[in-house]
Amino acid sequence: MEYTTLGKTGLTVSRMGMGCGGHSRLGLTNGGTNESAANIVRAAIDLGVNFIDTAESYGTEEAVGEAISGVPREKLVISTKIGGSDLSPSELRERLEGSLRRLGTDYVDVYHLHGVTLDEYPHALNVLSPVLHDLKAEGKIRAAGITEAFIPDPGHSMLSGAVADGVWDVVMVGFNLLNQSARARVLSVTQDKGIGTLCMFAVRRALSQPAALEALIAELVANGQVSSGALYTRNPLDFLLDGGAATSIQDAAYRFCRYEPGLDVILVGTGNVDHLVENAKSILSPPLPAEVHEQLVRVFERVDSVSGN
Repeated sequence: MEYTTLGKTGLTVSRMGMGCGGHSRLGLTNGGTNESAANIVRAAIDLGVNFIDTAESYGTEEAVGEAISGVPREKLVISTKIGGSDLSPSELRERLEGSLRRLGTDYVDVYHLHGVTLDEYPHALNVLSPVLHDLKAEGKIRAAGITEAFIPDPGHSMLSGAVADGVWDVVMVGFNLLNQSARARVLSVTQDKGIGTLCMFAVRRALSQPAALEALIAELVANGQVSSGALYTRNPLDFLLDGGAATSIQDAAYRFCRYEPGLDVILVGTGNVDHLVENAKSILSPPLPAEVHEQLVRVFERVDSVSGN
């Protein structure tokens, strides 16, 4: 596994992060148990992954707690999140305590306000961020984070403003080869300010289901964000496989994000150990050939209306 420092937090993190939400929720969505979910997290730790991201709303904190029991706490970087647009300071503290109990730890490394929209941001900034910084001083958390609601806000209207405010240690941003708009709107600022960045949505439905991809590309052509004729109507990203540039669309997608300047951790989510191993191979593979990367940037440079979900 490869590692980096998460912005100015001083936390050493694996380039691949174990995402415990998404469609799979460590397999719980498809009938898995806490034990089977914990086994996925243990497999990630065995691969060298030390960054584990969960959330109260995912229902996977207990599985993570089971998986990390017995692992020296200082070897792991645990991230969790709290949602709610009208949380009070006391409610935030109470719900953090619930997360700590489920995780079986007395602190979390990164505690995020979860899926904050543009309308919710003033409350997050003025009411809740001071509480997060108090919790840092108390040793309950090590870094204050915020995540965007990428599906309804694929143009980063909330996060592009939040990164300029100087109160967030870590952000979670939606970025993938289909929507690269965070490069200019978010990552240019996070790199300048030393804000740690976590990448979500590197691979979602459109990059794993051919029919969904074809429909999405047709939508982007229709609204003028992708030029007509830039891609084939059928199998529009198969050029990524030509000449062995990538082993699959998903492989290309993870490698595209892994080498994007400013992205510290690429989150992957799965309920299958074999799939987890394949994802790790992709993230540890070399960058895509320069000409392939340049073509992806050129084709999708105007896209900011879709998440790829």
